[in-house]
Amino acid sequence: MSTPLRVGVVGLGWAGQQHLAAYHSHPDTELIALAGLEDGPRAKLAARYGIEHAVADWKDLMEVDGLDAVSVCVPTFLHAPIAVAALKRGIHVLCEKPIALNAAEAQRMVRAARRADRVLDVAFNHRQRGDIQKLKALIDEGRLGRPYYAKAWWLRRTGIPTVGSWFTRRELAGGGPLVDIGVHVLDWSLFLLGDPKVVAVSASTYDLLATNGFGAGSSGGYKGKTGAGAGEAPTFDVEDLASVFMRLEGGGTLLVEASWAAHRRDGDQFGITMYGTEAGAEIIVDNYAPKGDLQIFTDDGGQAVATRVPVRRGRAHTAVVEHFVDKIRGGDWRRYDGGGAAALARVVDACYLSAAEQREVRPTPDEARRRGTPD
Repeated sequence: MSTPLRVGVVGLGWAGQQHLAAYHSHPDTELIALAGLEDGPRAKLAARYGIEHAVADWKDLMEVDGLDAVSVCVPTFLHAPIAVAALKRGIHVLCEKPIALNAAEAQRMVRAARRADRVLDVAFNHRQRGDIQKLKALIDEGRLGRPYYAKAWWLRRTGIPTVGSWFTRRELAGGGPLVDIGVHVLDWSLFLLGDPKVVAVSASTYDLLATNGFGAGSSGGYKGKTGAGAGEAPTFDVEDLASVFMRLEGGGTLLVEASWAAHRRDGDQFGITMYGTEAGAEIIVDNYAPKGDLQIFTDDGGQAVATRVPVRRGRAHTAVVEHFVDKIRGGDWRRYDGGGAAALARVVDACYLSAAEQREVRPTPDEARRRGTPD
């Protein structure tokens, strides 16, 4: 317990850098390995954090002696191959969202974690926001009564990430904004609602703007790269807007919207509106503000009352890494096999199947097979 966990990171982009900084600041971890294809950035990051083993190929990172844990921060199509390879070597894994391209790959990762008796965790950093955590505490205190309806969203006007890259190719990303940013919305919404099971979904997806060249760019503080219009990209076969109606176990309802491109007001916004039996609540975050606007809505003798609640700034990937380390140190590794993230992957698969076949779909293994991703 007194020996620091020896960790490695695969990926040099924004997500990889968040993991590197979080491990570097953690008193119980030691960064010993880094993998990424770009020679210059890899060398700079290795020097900054004093990393001894800096390699181009992730397979070489797996051969580093004494590696206890690894973060997988690369394009989605690489999540399952790298995670499974690490788990087979007895290495704990923290994977960036989404867990995998589809439910079948996610389940393969879960099985590998169970067989290896190692932790498989997924970095849903948005649930670590201060506004989300504060609202969760209020819900747990009973301030809303029983929440039964929620509408949550992440909408960009022009925010397609790197048009023509892996992000906009279904075979490499798994989908468009629904699986990219919508999975964050789904995660924090179900977290706030007490993690109910999604029993059925009805979804619509659209690509009417991106394929005609609208939506590439950087608005409202979005940190992605700008580029040519999607119509000029070599490949764009994902949606630019998704809308989903979800039936929840116990009778609740969740609506989710996610867009990379939409004719809406300028800037980017995400948030959630919730209705409970005793009160309602809303979080609105404009242009990636570190603290959102959280309000509670109640009734006082027939008069509407809106109370703005102060929130603290969240700790994002720092908290994600802390929880990952705690799970490893706790020793009860079988509790943390990635099953929750795999369940979200089944829901996302069901959404895409619903949109394709224009019908309500239950996120079950049988329905997953219809999409060509056998469980």
